[in-house]
Amino acid sequence: MIKKKLEYKWVIVAVCFIMLFTCLGFCSSNKGRYLGPITEALGIKRSLFSVNDTFRFGISALINFFFGSLVAKFGIRKLVAFGFACLIGSVLTYANATHIAVFYIGGSLLGMGLAFTTTAMASVLVKRWFTGKTGTVLGVVLAANGLGGAVAAQIVGPIIDSGVFGYRKAYTLVAIILAVVGTVTVLLVRDAPKDHEGELVVKNKKTARGGGWVGVDLKSAKRLGYFIPACIGIFLTGLVLSGVNGIGSTHIKNDVGLEGAYVDTVISVHSLVLLVSKMVAGVLYDKKGLRTVLTFCNTVGVASMVALAFVSNTPVGMVLAMFWGITSSIALPMETIGVTLVASDLFGNKAFDKMLGIMLALNHLGYAVGSMVVNGLYDLCGGTYFYAILILAGVLLAVTVMYQFIISAAHKVRKQVEAEV
Repeated sequence: MIKKKLEYKWVIVAVCFIMLFTCLGFCSSNKGRYLGPITEALGIKRSLFSVNDTFRFGISALINFFFGSLVAKFGIRKLVAFGFACLIGSVLTYANATHIAVFYIGGSLLGMGLAFTTTAMASVLVKRWFTGKTGTVLGVVLAANGLGGAVAAQIVGPIIDSGVFGYRKAYTLVAIILAVVGTVTVLLVRDAPKDHEGELVVKNKKTARGGGWVGVDLKSAKRLGYFIPACIGIFLTGLVLSGVNGIGSTHIKNDVGLEGAYVDTVISVHSLVLLVSKMVAGVLYDKKGLRTVLTFCNTVGVASMVALAFVSNTPVGMVLAMFWGITSSIALPMETIGVTLVASDLFGNKAFDKMLGIMLALNHLGYAVGSMVVNGLYDLCGGTYFYAILILAGVLLAVTVMYQFIISAAHKVRKQVEAEV
């Protein structure tokens, strides 16, 4: 019996999964776990320390704007290596910093490192190595974030709590893990298959949803009437989902007054559902297309926010809190895998690397602004998130309606381009 040779594209999938599992799981998902220990050990105000995230997302957004050009100039392997080096530098900076300005340097390195080792890079690799079912594959790869975060929490949590400066030991261990995984990743990653010529071609239009389409160049894409609305939609989606999700647990625990143990249960369920929802979103895209997955996720997101706004310290309120925990996870793929699907579906493969970078940059700008908007509304509305949550729910609903017209316009362009091929 002749053994079938393992296709290298599956090695790429494994490499991407492990890369996101490690980089997002150990460097991002549990970042909030360090907040209290660091600020208490060094006597730093939390408000000052939180500016660290502004540096992180600002740097990440800036890099993503030029992501496609950087990939074309330096190649994937070099950028991945640079990304891991930045992440190692970031956690070692956090481990040894004693002044707030040094932590901001660590945040900048973190944003730089994650820009080259997470969603954007995994998306480009999957698009280059797979010509079909890319939504499903990408969903599985991006689900590594949830699993990595869960595992990392069990490893670094006890170390952080081991003493006043336990967080330093945790960061040092993370640096070692990053060095090992980074070395393996750089050795195994390949920029593209040997027959890749810089532009992916859809050989079978019947599988176009999962494989993409030829698309238009970046200059032509920017001239399309739906380019600006799509950019606005990506920015607002990141702003709304990150902004509301960022205050969700604080709202139901500190403001509403639900018991901490129950809130922890809600968050645990939230994390488990998120692990599955990214994969489901990818499969749904391959089966039904962008309009279906975007409308479904955003509509569920609106419902989750309405439920969150009306959570109260009552039995009904507890049910609404759990409903929010479950349904918000179904909406969140639109700020990760959703960005990739929008870039691919609306503009095609020809300028995918550059378009993805632009979309992710706008998405990260939304992250950076989201917290300021929701907390600004909190102050304006007299110390309650109720109105802020409902206002942002309305924004997401408007974005969902806007995308119906954007997708219809994009499909017309797609038909024209495919008719000329």
